[in-house]
Amino acid sequence: MRTEILADVDAVARRAANVIASLACDAVAARGRFVFAASGGSTPGLMLHYLADQDVPWSRVHLLQVDERIAPLGHLDRNLTQLQRTLLDHLPEPLGGLHAMPVEIPDVEDAARGYAEVVRSVAGTPAVLDLVHLGLGEDGHTASLVPQDPALNELSSEVAVTGLYAGRRRLTLTYPVLNRARHVLWVVTGAAKSAMLHRLRCGDDTIPAGRVRSDDALLFADRAAGLAQ
Repeated sequence: MRTEILADVDAVARRAANVIASLACDAVAARGRFVFAASGGSTPGLMLHYLADQDVPWSRVHLLQVDERIAPLGHLDRNLTQLQRTLLDHLPEPLGGLHAMPVEIPDVEDAARGYAEVVRSVAGTPAVLDLVHLGLGEDGHTASLVPQDPALNELSSEVAVTGLYAGRRRLTLTYPVLNRARHVLWVVTGAAKSAMLHRLRCGDDTIPAGRVRSDDALLFADRAAGLAQ
């Protein structure tokens, strides 16, 4: 894992946006498309805001979700709402494909199966994403792969349904598809993440985030997260 400790949240967001744009251009040049899975969160929202201003061949970009809370369309809890407000509303042209997790479907297991089919249709079988963007929780979770949740053990499908976490069930990408990605980008900010960031960088696979493969991974953290112990 290649790690960069940057001055503050803004510097992290700008650096991450620049890297995503560069990887997008490289993927389009090499394979004709860029398949990118994005996570939610406050710092990622700023990152996506900066990404909207980058010179990217947006018509060749396929955007997937790493995870999503089961909530109504447009709800502030939805990562899709953040994607819309920070990135999609500001693009100069439409994406090649926006592939939102269908959490409005009453049967959440059916929603997970359907999204797994979408992932494979966009990224192949087995699905290989060009880039997965991940965050890190204070409890060591990433995506919606949280401690002790049965979704941690899902190895046969690209998508799983979680139990209740912070008041909501979720859909999440699973380890098999995360670990096949060509690149993984971690974006971690804030002193509250410091202890878990240290464990992630040490390769501690007893936390959910530590089970994501670390080769071809980039980690951008602010000083608060990366230096405080």
